[in-house]
Amino acid sequence: MANPKIAFVGAGSTVFAKNLLGDILSFPELSSADIRLFDIDATRLEVTQNVAQRVAQTVGAKPTVTATLEREKALEGADFVINMIQVGDYKPATVTDFEIPKRHGLRQTIADTLGIGGIMRALRTVPVLLEMSRDMERLCPNTLHMNYVNPMVMNIWGLARQSTIKTVGLCHSVQHTAKELADDLGIPVEEIDYLCAGINHIAFYLKFEHKGEDLYPKLKALAETDKVPATNRVRYEMLRRLGYFVTESSEHFAEYVPYFIKKGREDLIERFNIPLDEYPRRCESQIADWATLRTTLEDPNAPLEVKRSVEYGSLIIHSMVTGIPRVVYGNVMNHGLIDNLPQDCSVEVPCLVDRQGIQPTRIGRIPPQLAALMQTNINVQALTVEALVTGNREHIYHAAMFDPHTAAELDLDQIWALVDDLLLEHGDWLPQTLRLLQAAD
Repeated sequence: MANPKIAFVGAGSTVFAKNLLGDILSFPELSSADIRLFDIDATRLEVTQNVAQRVAQTVGAKPTVTATLEREKALEGADFVINMIQVGDYKPATVTDFEIPKRHGLRQTIADTLGIGGIMRALRTVPVLLEMSRDMERLCPNTLHMNYVNPMVMNIWGLARQSTIKTVGLCHSVQHTAKELADDLGIPVEEIDYLCAGINHIAFYLKFEHKGEDLYPKLKALAETDKVPATNRVRYEMLRRLGYFVTESSEHFAEYVPYFIKKGREDLIERFNIPLDEYPRRCESQIADWATLRTTLEDPNAPLEVKRSVEYGSLIIHSMVTGIPRVVYGNVMNHGLIDNLPQDCSVEVPCLVDRQGIQPTRIGRIPPQLAALMQTNINVQALTVEALVTGNREHIYHAAMFDPHTAAELDLDQIWALVDDLLLEHGDWLPQTLRLLQAAD
């Protein structure tokens, strides 16, 4: 596959695109790749195009870089599609996902994976991903679609139910957390050997070793001290209770379970350092810094740092182009991979990658307490996907009803009222069948 054709969908995510471009173009075998940048925001797209040229110059690559506002032009004949869109943007969609639940007494931290925020994000995102997949089925049916978009599980599951395009979901929580734990123990992460499995954001390290030594005794000992990093108190507490360490950050995990964010329990918020409204804070900060960042990235006289990130995207492309085998962690459908999770859900497991593409690893059974915790989240994901596939709006209410955090905070009447308000507010961002209309509905 000479000069692979790589489409970036949502290329206006400039910093993330820059990192992926740096990863890809740093490989000599990919340095002449045909890069297609697509976004619906012309201004941000132009910035990314300029940054792409600077990245290529910095690493000595000579790719073909095309920026377009036409999705079909970017996708035509693409060997790989990298997806990083955000449907509805921070404003109005994400703000709505936080503000309306707060009015109903439901507080969140990130709200992009599970909970009422994750449900609403899936309802507006999966239909757009499906539209793109229909384009891919026509224009590049043999492509590999690499999805970085949250909510990961519901996106992968929703596409698998409705599209023939080969899709793998990519996240960085496995490799980021491995680095955090290695740092906590004072061990170079390159020397750590681990095996991880589960569902995205609730995968657990089934093995975490250093030169053959099981590191769990040291991690469990650390969990009993006051030396646990303040930002990771939730996950170390779950290690104490479950015996295994989870991959996604404490601020994410706090809202996947009913234990940490509770009405009238500000002591829990303080004790476990729960950053309520964390995602809006991050977004507001990024928006405020955008103009300065843009100037820096586009300034030909300012140094542009290009270093390899921990993202798997470039490694997958390189392995499929060159045949060099690698193992990455991917989100795929559970076709005989984890025995004690539903066989039609999406799981995160190690995958071999070579010229044959993504080849997931069979794990077998995982510890029953881990499977039980994952099942509480899978229930919500399954019902949300069912609403999307069938158009049955009642399943949105069911998904919220079974969400662990929502159910711990609100009664049934409150949950129904919350979903009503969110469906009405989101309006045209949702498929017609799932909207709450003012009229005969």
